[in-house]
Amino acid sequence: MTHPTDRPSGRGLDAVDRRILAELSHDARLSLRTLAERVHISRSAAHTRVQALVAGGVITGFGAQVDRKAIGLGVSALVVVRIGEVPWEEMAGKLSALPFVEKVQAVSGDIDIVLTVSAPDHDELGRAVLRHIHSMPGVTSSRTHVILEEIEGVAPARSLDAWL
Repeated sequence: MTHPTDRPSGRGLDAVDRRILAELSHDARLSLRTLAERVHISRSAAHTRVQALVAGGVITGFGAQVDRKAIGLGVSALVVVRIGEVPWEEMAGKLSALPFVEKVQAVSGDIDIVLTVSAPDHDELGRAVLRHIHSMPGVTSSRTHVILEEIEGVAPARSLDAWL
């Protein structure tokens, strides 16, 4: 059984592990053969290393990146939330279960939670924020920031230089 303390830190990963992460973050559908060729190791070594990265909690899943607009979610926003004397875990569970809420993050500073919310249109976004988020017991205030444009940065696994 893997425990959180068993996970290697970014500094505990060698160059081959970092290259595997970079390749898989770019295309998680790579076959082990192709991955091994790109990283310049044997197929069995690639298999062993990927399994170790999964078992160690470094790789937490494999999935598709979905274009929100292509599936009918035309507007996105960051919703900044302040909560009262309610445990974070309780609020996070309730907020993450709401329709259109993609991500719930605890943050430091004068706010408590930042939500990423995507909806089909502004009307649905407004309903999600006003009827579901802002009126939720425990929420003391919320502020919505509509995302006008979004540009992807460099994912941690793709940024090999960040781990030097």
